Amino acid sequence: MDVRDIITKINESVEQLDFTTARKYIEENLELVEQKRSLLKTNAREILKFIIEKMISGEKPLSKSELNDIRVINTYATRLDIRGLKLNLKGKEQLLLKSETLNYLNADAKIILEGMRAINKL
Repeated sequence: MDVRDIITKINESVEQLDFTTARKYIEENLELVEQKRSLLKTNAREILKFIIEKMISGEKPLSKSELNDIRVINTYATRLDIRGLKLNLKGKEQLLLKSETLNYLNADAKIILEGMRAINKL
């Protein structure tokens, strides 16, 4: 695939507010996209900047299974099922330590997890 085609697909994805697809294209072609940064639209440049910052910090993006675990945590918290939440949290301590995890937790989960001292107060 040509660099211009990739840039075009990224820009089209950003126009359609499909940031997931744009991020996928950027991650797959990071070196090429970084060289042609000036051809990207503003939102695409921000996604590129975000990806590069994450790579520099050494933090890996959340996997699909981790996102699913967060979704389950949010569900238990919304239902106020503390017992189910505690059972679900066993073995997932490292997930709660990631800074990106906090962005995906809903308000109920944040309050309950702060009360349990599983996460630090914001």
